[in-house]
Amino acid sequence: MTFRNTGGTAARSGTVTFFTHVIGALGVDWATIESAQPLPSPIAAGAVRTWTYTVCVDSWRVPLGMHVDTQEVTATWE
Repeated sequence: MTFRNTGGTAARSGTVTFFTHVIGALGVDWATIESAQPLPSPIAAGAVRTWTYTVCVDSWRVPLGMHVDTQEVTATWE
């Protein structure tokens, strides 16, 4: 993910929240699993920072024939 701080001060801390959907074989959205990780901080004012996250879902939540898809990501920082 790429984070761009367009503010006038450094982002010193924050959280990235992932909303991962469990999708059935016919495309039905069975569940949404929320997970959070710390923001890669600090991010200086005007800076861009790229960071990679691994999003995990317990195997029992994804039965045979289903798949996961992270469809939404939000970030909050201070």
